[in-house]
Amino acid sequence: MTAGRGRWIWPAACVAGALPVLLAAGRDWFTVTYGTRQVALSAAELVPALGPAAWAALAAAVAVLATGGLWRALVGAVLALCGAGVIAASWSGSGTDAALRLAAERAPTAAGTVPQVVAVPAWPIVAGAGGALLLVAGLVALLKGDLWPGMSGRYDRPGAGPATGRPAPASSARGVPSERALWDALDEGTDPTAGPDPRES
Repeated sequence: MTAGRGRWIWPAACVAGALPVLLAAGRDWFTVTYGTRQVALSAAELVPALGPAAWAALAAAVAVLATGGLWRALVGAVLALCGAGVIAASWSGSGTDAALRLAAERAPTAAGTVPQVVAVPAWPIVAGAGGALLLVAGLVALLKGDLWPGMSGRYDRPGAGPATGRPAPASSARGVPSERALWDALDEGTDPTAGPDPRES
């Protein structure tokens, strides 16, 4: 795989990792029943950092493409940390202890009633898988991101200088004077647009 192709496959992998996390973050992971009352617990209540971590990972993915060198490696490390945080949050949110505690806070009148807990284990697994993909993507950017070209290089004009992006002050191959040559002629008091004087031939 070439460096250019890897640079475009990589953000697709980041999106593929963040979307499942965002999807799972908006779903109910548990339903706790107290007699006839049901308390649905969403991921936003169990692990409120799950969604922000996914959005931060997407922002870091864009920043990786827009930066280079040491900054790209640092942003890749941040992306890897976001993925690791998603995995940890998915694991902690899948436990029934947190679900029972939150359900008891939302239904204090049901104290003394034996609760029945119904879990949806698919969503923590989906979120954890997305976090694992983000973790791998961050490590790839950290270790191999310096091989990818930057975004700004594709917008530079041919022959542009490395610092200002302006063409070098020289005439083109077709003999058309450059902008610098035109200004030099004006400074000398001559008309740069006038052709050669036929009386001089």
